[in-house]
Order: sequence, then C-alpha cells, then structure tokens
Amino acid sequence: MVRTLIDSHCHVDLYPYPSDIAADAERDKVVTLVVTNLPSAFEKALPFIRNMKYIRLALGLHPLTVEKHDEMEKEKFVRFVSKTSYIGEVGLDFSPSYISTKGEQIKSFRFVLECLKEKQKFITLHSRKAESTVLDILEEYKRPPLVFHWYSGSLKHLERAIEQGHFFSFNPSMIRTAKGKKIIERVPPERVLTETDGPFVKIGKRSAIPQDVAIVENYLCTAWSTSISEVKKRIKTNFFALLPQGQSLI
Repeated sequence: MVRTLIDSHCHVDLYPYPSDIAADAERDKVVTLVVTNLPSAFEKALPFIRNMKYIRLALGLHPLTVEKHDEMEKEKFVRFVSKTSYIGEVGLDFSPSYISTKGEQIKSFRFVLECLKEKQKFITLHSRKAESTVLDILEEYKRPPLVFHWYSGSLKHLERAIEQGHFFSFNPSMIRTAKGKKIIERVPPERVLTETDGPFVKIGKRSAIPQDVAIVENYLCTAWSTSISEVKKRIKTNFFALLPQGQSLI
C-alpha cells in the first residue's frame, strides 16, 4: 500500500511557525510542495529545506504580489529557475480587488513562461476569475500540462483546461461546497492531485496543514467508489507524471 501523502500546494512560509510545519511534514513523510510568492522568499527558504527528503521548494511570482515584481525579483527568478523542478505560485487573478493590475499581471505571467520555455517543470497555477486568459496564454506558449490549483472557474473553462491536458489540485475547502464538488466530479481521476493551500484553507478554526490532504483522499474514495490505497496510488502516479523526466517522487 502507498502510504505517502502529497500536498502539492502549501504556503509553509506564511504560517506563524513555518519550521515546525515543515519538520512535522518531514517526520510524517508528507511530500509537501512549498510554494512561494516571490523569488526572494524562495531564496530565504532554500537553506532551511535543502536537506529535507519530503519537502520541495517552488519558485514563485504570485499575481497578488505584482507590485513587487521589480527587476531585482525578476533577476532572482532567472537565477533560481535552474535550482528547482517546481514553479509556483504563478498565474493571474482578475477578481475585483486585483483587476486594476491586470496588465502588469499578464506581463509577469508572460515573463515566467518565457523563462520556462523548453524547460520541464512541475507548475502550480493561480487562475481566479482569469481562466480564459490563462488558457489563451498557455495555448500560445504551447505549455505542457501543469496544475490548476484550487480551480474555481466555470465548467466551460474547466472542460477546455481538461482538453488541453492540464491537472487540478483539490483541497479540503473544495469538498465542502456544491461548486467544488461539481468541479471534482468533472475532472478525470488521472488529472487529480491533492493540496491544502495552507494556511489559507481552514479545518474548523485552525489552518490546514500538509497532513490534512488525507481529508481529500477520503472524499475521493467515496467520489470514485474505490479504496484508499487506489486513491493514494492514483495521486502518486499523477504527481510523478508531472515531474521532470527521470526524477523520483522522493
């Protein structure tokens, strides 16, 4: 039986005690993809996790930090892109609070994709209220499959993303809403990953931690009418499919 849990999207550096979250995930053998919002955050975190077996660090340029996407951060992105197989969090956000920065966000997203040309990377993507534009740009760049984290768009755009070959990561918040459940129903099991998006997702009054992807696994057992061992095997296979060729899961 495959026992390892996989949290493919977690903001470990944004918890009050990030070292404790990382150490606990390492102890419990939870493969945890630590996404960052800026290259400077990646640089800061790298020394703390470089020797961990189960913790992976992703290089990010988050759309909600677009006002900080200056030349220094972009230079760091270029410098660090060869030091990791993981990219995230990147993407676009056209929700009402951030639509005013649409033009700058698109420039940053295109910058990221230019840096990743002909590079095989595991990419976890933000696409809130911007699904159509994200898909257009990915199609333009002929980007290989990546992961739409916490997808919340229309079923029409969901079908388009599935047709383009992309994957989707589900968290405990999604399984609590009718829309989230409908999205989960539409995504083929061979395109599904698990995530927490901690500390933003809550379990009761506390922030979700990497170990809480077990909640999503249990839900998928019911949704897919299969055993927990089969769910775990499927998630591991999907995660492995997105890694650079020849790289092992752990």
